[in-house]
Parts: sequence; structure tokens; C-alpha cells
Amino acid sequence: MSPDLSVILPRVLIVSRRSLRKNKFVDFVGEYHLDLIVGHGAVPVIVPRVSGVHLLLDSFEPIHGVLLCEGEDIDPSLYEAETSNLSLEELEEIRRIHASDTAIDREKDSIELRLAKLCLERNIPYLGICRGSQVLNVASGGTLYQDIEKEVSKKIQESQRVKHMDYDNYDGHRHVVKVVENTPLHDWFRDSLEEDKMEILVNSYHHQGVNRLAQRFVPMAFAPDGLIEGFYDPDACNPEEGKFIMGLQFHPERMRQDGTDKFDYPGCPRAYQEFVKAVIAYQKKLNSSTTSVPRPPKLDQAMEKKRKNIIRSFFLARNICTSGQRMNPSKESELQAGAEFLESNTALSLQQENRLKQMGATVRNAGSYIQRLKMNKEREDLAKNVMGKMSVEQLSDMLSFYHMMGQICSEVLDRKLNGIVHGIGS
Repeated sequence: MSPDLSVILPRVLIVSRRSLRKNKFVDFVGEYHLDLIVGHGAVPVIVPRVSGVHLLLDSFEPIHGVLLCEGEDIDPSLYEAETSNLSLEELEEIRRIHASDTAIDREKDSIELRLAKLCLERNIPYLGICRGSQVLNVASGGTLYQDIEKEVSKKIQESQRVKHMDYDNYDGHRHVVKVVENTPLHDWFRDSLEEDKMEILVNSYHHQGVNRLAQRFVPMAFAPDGLIEGFYDPDACNPEEGKFIMGLQFHPERMRQDGTDKFDYPGCPRAYQEFVKAVIAYQKKLNSSTTSVPRPPKLDQAMEKKRKNIIRSFFLARNICTSGQRMNPSKESELQAGAEFLESNTALSLQQENRLKQMGATVRNAGSYIQRLKMNKEREDLAKNVMGKMSVEQLSDMLSFYHMMGQICSEVLDRKLNGIVHGIGS
């Protein structure tokens, strides 16, 4: 039988973009991205832009790479936008000219910033295209121009100004960028560069861009107006070792000759090729570090039945406590398994055993347990007041942290229950 390629091939997460079609929201990802990822040997896994997904990213593990691409403007409050000094009239004009981009999508922001930070923390290969490069910079502490024309173009000579968005010649528009020597971009486009100029023509679909580049990154290309068009982390740029963290403001996957699929330059697909090379190496490194992790022992049918009865008992007790409803007399016997387990346990410390016995008693007396769990009203109001002053990003991070801690507690408890149930049966 042939091996299952869906298991063998590395997984690249790509967040979808939401669009309104026939009065309904549709999630999509540009096919050029998918085609290049598959063509170089990885599997694209689409993360849907729907509410709550930023809390479920653990379910997409294992993550071997992340590709973030086009989308709306990032919420300005996430990168100190108050320093832009744009007037209300200017902001309104920006919204009118770039209506489709200025419709902030906070859910997408939350999902993508969390993924970017995850890549930075765990050195997971990351390729950011256009908005994806801006997400990477913001996640690393950098800032953005809210509007290049208002904040950059008006402050420089006309000869240096660059049109970064041309709605009348959307896919055909190109502008010059100067490539920085001894960078990955220089290596990829080396054969297309003239020695004196070090320039290539790139497409452009953005009205925002990098303002302050995060400290960890190094520029790879500049537009004539000084805007950074590409950057990378030199300490995370070795695809053979599974290291790749990079942002490109332009779209190399869409730089194709009019009416054909032929690229403008041979170097255009190299970003995807090197990215997937890093993804494959990262997967191998990850697999080699996890092969020695022992799997938890499987319970026989009798032990599994005992475990399920105990967990069922705990769930019933929890539901009684959280709902505040009186217990149905017919369910009382189902609580007995949990109470007996808690009271008979001798595998834990004396302090833990006493606490568990107390919990066992509360299973039989849910009413008093409910009273002890009620939060003091003053403390609750104070907590709400503090949280009301927190940003969306801070609240999202805190919620994710407690969600993660809940999962960890659940896993540890499950392991302890398995071990103790084995003891009861022996």
C-alpha cells in the first residue's frame, strides 16, 4: 500500500480572506499561493477567517510553516497609529479612496498576529506577502504608515514619489525597487540585476507600508521613496536547517507576463521554493525530536469503563455547580463513582488527598459547593473595570492564555486519572 501523503507532507497554514458575494460572506485564498506551495512539496491548510478561530489554533497542529498574504488594513491601534498625525479629514479621504482595504477585520488580525507570534516564538518558517509582511513587522514590535501618499509622498520631492496602488492598471502596474546586496532577494534575482543599478520592477497593491522596521529584521529592498519593500531575519534564514522568516511587500507570485503564466523574472518563485524547503526541513527536525515521546498506555475495556464513569461523575458535578440547578434524584447514583474515587485515592500527597476528599464531599452536597464558588461582587466589578481598559489584543492574548492553561490542566488531570485508575484496578 502506498504511504499516505497527507500525513507525510509538511503542513503550511494559510488564513483565508473574507469577501461579500451575493449578500453572503465567502472565504478564499489566491490560487497562485496554493499552486506554488503544492508544487514545491507541501500541503496548504486553510485556516478559515471565522469568529473564535484564534482560540482554536492548537487544533491545526502540527504547524510546519505559515504563509500570510493579502487582506484588509491592520487595525491601527495595534501599532501606535496615534503617531501618524493624520487629521480626521485625511482619514476620511483615505477610507473613501481605499474603501475595500480600510474595512478593518479584527478577527483576521487576531488570527494572523497570533500565528506570526507563534512562528517567532518557535522559529516556525514564515513567509509574509503584502499584508503578511506588515503583520510580521507589527507582531515583532514594528509600526506602519497608515497611508503612504499622506505620510511619505507629500514630504519628498516629486521625482522620488512612487505610485504604490494603481486601480486603473491593477495587475499591470510596476514600480522600481533597489535590491540590497548580500540578501536572499539579491541571490534570487541575481541573474536579472544590472551591476550598476541593482533594480527590478515589482507589482504593487498597497497604500500602507512599513514605517519603523522591527529591530530583528534587515531590509532587502527599497522603493525610490524610501519605503521598505522586503525584509528578513538574518538569524532565521537557513532553509536547509528549517529557518525562514521573511516579509515581501510585493507579490512575486503575481508578477507574470500579460496573458500568460510566465514569470517576469526567473527569481519570482524562489521565495516560495526556499520557504517550502525550510518547511520540509522544519518538519524533519520536529519529527526527529518527538519520535522518542512515549504514547500513553491504552486501558483495557474494564478500566476504560471505570474511567468514563468517573469522568461522567465529575462532569455532572461540574454542571450542577455551574448551572445552580437542583440535582435530579435519578442522577444521584451517577455521582457516586466520582465521590468514591476521590475519597479512596491514596496516590497523591496528604494535602492533595484532603483537598480531593473535600471535593468528594461537595459532590454529595452541590448546594454548599455552589455557595463557596460564587465570586465576591466587588472583586468581579474590579476585574471588569480593569479588563474594560485593556485593548482587544491584550484581552485576546489573556483569553488564549487561560484557554491554553485549561487544556494543559485537562491533559495532566487525564494522565493522573489514568494512573490512579490503574491503581484501583490492580
